[in-house]
Amino acid sequence: MGTTFLAAVTDAFGAYGGIAQYNRDFLTAAATHPAIDRVEIFPRLAPEPPVTIPQGLTVHRPSHNKLIYGLRTAVAAAIGRPGLVYNGHIYHGPLSAKLEQLSGGRMISQLHGTEVWQPLAPPVLSALDRSALVLCVSEDTRRRYRAQSQRRDDNTHIVPNTVGPHFSPAPREGAREKFGLGDRTTLLTVARLDPREEGYKGHGRVLRALPGLLDADPSTLYLIAGVGPDRARLETLVSEMGLTPHVRFLGKVPFGDLADLYRAADLFVMPSTGEGFGIVFLEAMAAGTPALGLAVGGAPDALDGLGEAVSEDAFAGHLPKAVATARGMSTDARKDLAKRTQERFGFAAFSARVHEALDRVL
Repeated sequence: MGTTFLAAVTDAFGAYGGIAQYNRDFLTAAATHPAIDRVEIFPRLAPEPPVTIPQGLTVHRPSHNKLIYGLRTAVAAAIGRPGLVYNGHIYHGPLSAKLEQLSGGRMISQLHGTEVWQPLAPPVLSALDRSALVLCVSEDTRRRYRAQSQRRDDNTHIVPNTVGPHFSPAPREGAREKFGLGDRTTLLTVARLDPREEGYKGHGRVLRALPGLLDADPSTLYLIAGVGPDRARLETLVSEMGLTPHVRFLGKVPFGDLADLYRAADLFVMPSTGEGFGIVFLEAMAAGTPALGLAVGGAPDALDGLGEAVSEDAFAGHLPKAVATARGMSTDARKDLAKRTQERFGFAAFSARVHEALDRVL
């Protein structure tokens, strides 16, 4: 008889966003470990009914009410006696610690990045420190947690994000025609328009560098995909800089069109100062599009050996070189980039990392 894995998550199947995606990927991979019999998933949120549930997973109905959620998971832990408890978000840590006690199992906690960039509350840090394993998406995340941890031995294991097979290279002509790009040099950012720290995703940094690119190539176009409250500020900045003909706000791009959008771009650029990892870098490169980011946070883990990560000070000066290199990149070179990205971050590699991590606690 194998181990039961109880997963307390904010969201997973039927939800959107990077954390939900990671939970889906991790739990799907965990269910294929030979020592795990079944995975019981208890989400707080699920905006839409899950379309398909992989074999080995049971997804319980969401519980928005904290008290009801706590009671349901506690009953599952006490009766089901799972051998593993998955703490899918640090704010579930205190609850997950109680579930661990009720079940007599071992706790695995997940860290995505920026949640450990600030001092952690004692109950949250205590839950992490008592975890048998703390999964980190990047070396930066691991380092930041270890700097706060009171635990002497290292309970961390790095399991970076994965990228799905949907993001793959394909003929670019159709993709560029789809978005009406012609032969224009095209830069792309796919990210939430987040106003924190005057837009930490880096849209403004690209806009301020755009006039220099236009001096060299007046056809240059910057595509901004994503939604969020920072759009008004960015639109004002574009207007004030006289860049309206050279910037397009695409809003939310349907998932089915996203791979083509990456393929259509010459260069994916996101000079963000707040990435725990940066899965969009993987999506772009898996589609064959070179990527440029900042050497900040977890982005270097995603870009190392595949894309480029430069300092904040060097970004504006390096961008024209990156654009020129991307424009000259051959079809074969783009296919090779996609192949190397899938080899390192595809689901097969991700599953192997998950199994390696689980081997430490099973």
